Amino acid sequence: MSELTEKNYKRINVINWMLTVPMMILFAWPYYTAAKILNVAEFFAYPGAFIFSTAFMLTILHGHVTMALGAAHRVHYYHWLESNPLSFGLLFSSVMTTTRFRIILFLSGLTIFALGYISSAL
Repeated sequence: MSELTEKNYKRINVINWMLTVPMMILFAWPYYTAAKILNVAEFFAYPGAFIFSTAFMLTILHGHVTMALGAAHRVHYYHWLESNPLSFGLLFSSVMTTTRFRIILFLSGLTIFALGYISSAL
């Protein structure tokens, strides 16, 4: 049986969507806790935690796709997502799989944290 079937792509996609919220919480709480300890305003803490955790979540989900299909075949899954934009590919863009995008998210989260810390100190 080939792993390059639509049934397998749907299974991977459902698993990824099910893992999204727990991973967002898992990666956001340390950021939010550090923000509370340093008295960063919630105006900065919530968006910063969301952006910061999104970078890690996307990395783990990309690794899940790679482990399920293999590095050589994951491009087929991402093409399948792009061909189903209103169902399985909801909120998906090919730029989300790039390391550059995830690093930008990570650094944006840290920048928001720094801005929040500086604004609370003033």
